[in-house]
Amino acid sequence: MMKNINIKNKRARFDYEILDTYTAGIVLGGTEIKSIRLGKANLSQSFCEFNSKGELFVINMQIDEYSHGGHYNHMPKAERKLLLNRGELRKLRKEVTTTGLTIVPLNLFINDRGLAKMNVGLAKGKKQYDKRETIKDRDNKRNLSRIKKDFNN
Repeated sequence: MMKNINIKNKRARFDYEILDTYTAGIVLGGTEIKSIRLGKANLSQSFCEFNSKGELFVINMQIDEYSHGGHYNHMPKAERKLLLNRGELRKLRKEVTTTGLTIVPLNLFINDRGLAKMNVGLAKGKKQYDKRETIKDRDNKRNLSRIKKDFNN
């Protein structure tokens, strides 16, 4: 009996305009995957960057320590390697270096085979007025749905 794990980065779509998305595998240790299966992870302050070898890492992702881990437990905010195809890595690196875009983790999930995967997005930062427009659109949709609900009843 495995529950569905889907940990989202709620700030990503508010702070960034997502241009393209990719699904990447993630390299984890034993106690890290156990904590993720319990839903003890946080993506709110995390971001992705390349190292000198051209590998993609997720930085500042919080995975809480496993309660039964003992002295074998992992570091909660360690850098974790993301696994993508060479062509995808090359394309992402080119976009980041030439156009100044950034790579943001969108959500972390467990697939049907029990492996941890992460959706990452190639993103462009929003300006302050874009964020205000997003808030206004969200409020208008909420008010419209309330009116529709009252009208139907």
